[in-house]
Amino acid sequence: MKNLRNGTITSPKGFLAGAAAAGIKTKGGPDLGILYSEKPCSVAGRFTKNRIKAAPVQWCQNLVASGKAQAVIINAGCANACTGEQGLKDVKAMAQAAAKKLGMSVDAVLVASTGVIGQKLPVDRIVSGVKKIKLSANGGHELARAIMTTDTHPKEIAVAVEEHGFTVAGIAKGAGMIHPDMATMLSFLTTDAKIDARLLDRLLGEAVDASLNMITVDGDTSTNDTVLILANGTGGAVKAGTKAAEAFVAALLKVCTYLARSIAADGEGATRLIEVTVEGAKSLADARIAARTIVGSPLVKSAVHGHDPNWGRIIAALGRSGAEFDPKKVDLYLGKIQLMSAGEPVPFDKKTASAAMGKDEVKVRVALGGGDFAATAWGCDLSAEYVAINSEYTT
Repeated sequence: MKNLRNGTITSPKGFLAGAAAAGIKTKGGPDLGILYSEKPCSVAGRFTKNRIKAAPVQWCQNLVASGKAQAVIINAGCANACTGEQGLKDVKAMAQAAAKKLGMSVDAVLVASTGVIGQKLPVDRIVSGVKKIKLSANGGHELARAIMTTDTHPKEIAVAVEEHGFTVAGIAKGAGMIHPDMATMLSFLTTDAKIDARLLDRLLGEAVDASLNMITVDGDTSTNDTVLILANGTGGAVKAGTKAAEAFVAALLKVCTYLARSIAADGEGATRLIEVTVEGAKSLADARIAARTIVGSPLVKSAVHGHDPNWGRIIAALGRSGAEFDPKKVDLYLGKIQLMSAGEPVPFDKKTASAAMGKDEVKVRVALGGGDFAATAWGCDLSAEYVAINSEYTT
């Protein structure tokens, strides 16, 4: 398994993509794109658990249930959320425009949107924009840029599993309103592996839970959170219980983890990535909720931003996480610096600890001493720039 140089979502065989400027984003630039497979695909997805679901999420949930799709049309700049019946009509119009361009049934086209909630899609601009899109095998790079909103850079990766003849790739966007309960803001994955939709769905769920579901920027779960994976079957076969399946799981997790870390590191106003690992938990659920609570704590995030080794904030977040553990068994580390042993403080050099808090990646490890389960979560520091970005987002 190896990372492909300049890898992107169109690196697997048989996938094309492209993007264009349709005038949806207020600041201009590419804001509309299409991902297309030359052959019909098995498809699986995960979607926001927010009770308010954007129109494109509702559209995708219905289509993904069939297990088949062949294309995705995506826009940035307008979420098409809280737009009522008109929003559903606009989603269909987007899908119809893509279907007409690609010469396929509208039922084979998935739709995703990101941007401001409560605004209606400029459908006429989108229909016109679709005509401008030129699909190519290198178009994944264009698509990765077109789906960005407050992201500072595109997020894309491709991993080749040569011994089994397939590639897994993905792109994602997300920088704010990130606290997913299924995936991330928007994430699209492709593979040329030949895999049944039911197996694909199970493996996607497992990968998402260990990666894209373990990130947070600001504690807000979006109305549009979507992750989709398309498998067109032009490469090697993946069947349950085989070595190929093991390799596919490893590649998919690698892609999802890279995208998850990239989103957390690119959080709005972020200056550094925070990685929290909780080990020795009684259950996987305990490990995950503890790690995610710590990395999402506004006080922990603020301390990291100020290079302040105030480890009491970490322990307080752990204590309110809902995880079961014995406080007398907890060990705490900041990088290689031990701050706590068996529930009690350990002397440490504050200057060294402060320097560790100022690194590009701040790593926290908590050992609970109560079991064999572990989990890692990712987040970012909380800066004044985050407030500035979100206080001016629509103005």
